[in-house]
Amino acid sequence: MGLEDSPPRINLCCLPTPIHRLDRLTDKLRTEIWIKRDDLTGFALGGNKGRKLEYLIPDALKCGANAIVTCGALQSNFVRQLGAACSMFGIECHACVMSLPFEGDPPSGEGLSQDSGNVLLDKVFNVKLYKYPDGTWDELYSLTDNLAHDLEKAGKTVYKVPIGGSSTLGAHSFVLAAREAMAQIPTGFDYVVSPSSSGSTQVGLHMGFAGQSKVVGIAADPEPDLVQDFADLSRKVAEQDQELKAVEVHEFDLRLGYVGKGYSVLDDKTLSVIQMVAREEGLLLDPVYSGKAMVGLLDLISKKELEGRILFWHTGGIPTVFSIQGWQ
Repeated sequence: MGLEDSPPRINLCCLPTPIHRLDRLTDKLRTEIWIKRDDLTGFALGGNKGRKLEYLIPDALKCGANAIVTCGALQSNFVRQLGAACSMFGIECHACVMSLPFEGDPPSGEGLSQDSGNVLLDKVFNVKLYKYPDGTWDELYSLTDNLAHDLEKAGKTVYKVPIGGSSTLGAHSFVLAAREAMAQIPTGFDYVVSPSSSGSTQVGLHMGFAGQSKVVGIAADPEPDLVQDFADLSRKVAEQDQELKAVEVHEFDLRLGYVGKGYSVLDDKTLSVIQMVAREEGLLLDPVYSGKAMVGLLDLISKKELEGRILFWHTGGIPTVFSIQGWQ
């Protein structure tokens, strides 16, 4: 079914999520900052991935799947919410994970705890985790393909979900999320700033806010080639929804300078910003996505690269706060 025909959807999230002004940060930075609270989607402790699962799970059911296979970092927010959704429909959830998957050279630095946060919740939701030694993302993808093949040989009907739910359905959910935000605040925003990783969130927001707000993604991965994947995904979404215009590589604004020491690797700057926002606004950010995105937001404001009215998209990830090691 094409996206223009409204793909099947199940209600998992409490929508619309709130939008509100961050008064103390606005005063502190002399720039008007608002926040979209996708940490409050309400499903399996919240987060943006629930929006994608509202479309991915019906597609899996339509395919007759009794097992879903995906992959990610050990503390994956997507795996946690996927496990919860699978539990609701009696589908097995299988996930290949590494503590610190990487692109290029292995990261140096400390990762998140391996037995708390999302990992604990994965156990609660009966996710079958297959943990491998750290390696490249391509190695992790290959291991995931092998697992799917083995499950199919064992007689399972397998539905494979790309990392982070980054598919046309995942991006479509964020086209709708952008429209949700515009309906809440019709006066709009000059910029929308969001964490960005596997791509469907930034692609959907870019396409949904087209002509209304400039979307800036703050990368959680040190991979400059990601924008090519974004453009490819955008074309697929546009092919299925003729009302949307595909986004070319050069049109994406993806900032790579705030990754720190690597994907899912802790850094002092991010932890300091998480504490600052908690103490200024009573808000929790996570150390993998929203924390680093806030580092980027503050720096870009200081450089006057972001001005006017700004919407910060909080993508959730709160369970990983409980996996931070050596918190001061």
